[in-house]
Amino acid sequence: MARRRQLYEGKAKILFEGPEPGTLVQYFKDDATAFNAQKKGTITGKGVLNNRISEFLMIKLAEINIPTHFIRRLNMREQLIKEVEIIPVEVVVRNIAAGSLSSRLGIPEGTRLPRSIVEYYYKNDQLGDPMVAEEHITAFGWATPPDMDDIVHLTLRINDFLTGLFLGVGITLVDFKIEFGRLFENEDMRIVLADEISPDNCRLWDSKTNEKMDKDRFRRDLGKIEEAYQEVARRLGILPEAGTRDMKGPEMMQ
Repeated sequence: MARRRQLYEGKAKILFEGPEPGTLVQYFKDDATAFNAQKKGTITGKGVLNNRISEFLMIKLAEINIPTHFIRRLNMREQLIKEVEIIPVEVVVRNIAAGSLSSRLGIPEGTRLPRSIVEYYYKNDQLGDPMVAEEHITAFGWATPPDMDDIVHLTLRINDFLTGLFLGVGITLVDFKIEFGRLFENEDMRIVLADEISPDNCRLWDSKTNEKMDKDRFRRDLGKIEEAYQEVARRLGILPEAGTRDMKGPEMMQ
């Protein structure tokens, strides 16, 4: 495999220099973290599955004209993506009460919300990704008011589309986290969906049984984590034919 320079390593992915200017290679790891990395572990084959699931969902979103950073999948663990300037804000959409929303507000988990709620969290591991308001985002220059208009519009469209897509395969989209970036092309700038969409950053429940099919199985020591990720991929029709065997990662430049 071609040697390439590593630019960044996060909790679940590594970014490498891309083959062409303005591109990056995004490598999906099997590493898993929870509770702001206080809990760490490995989910065998997670990177392979998340690569396929995120590819599938990004392509589907592009079909309804949601702009994304995704270009194409390169192999079992890598994607070619457009280089963007990441906006340091995590956008969380909640359709059903779960996780921190239930604990913060005392709402029983599983309660369907009167309407979808959009929350914002400042991307800062040292501070524990604190919840912020749109006023913080614009006041501190993380994003402009027009940026936020685009982000909210895209987020609600993404939620509507993914809710229906997952429901069609018997899965309830409880909540999810997404990130956006600024894509600069010539003199133009536009806001695009970045990062990934996978069971790592979505809460996905079986529509009939409410069985958890996402990273909550790791967070809560529920077991059968790999099987849950595989079942999501199977229902979407994209479980890799060769299974989730590991593969050698890219060689890194020193």
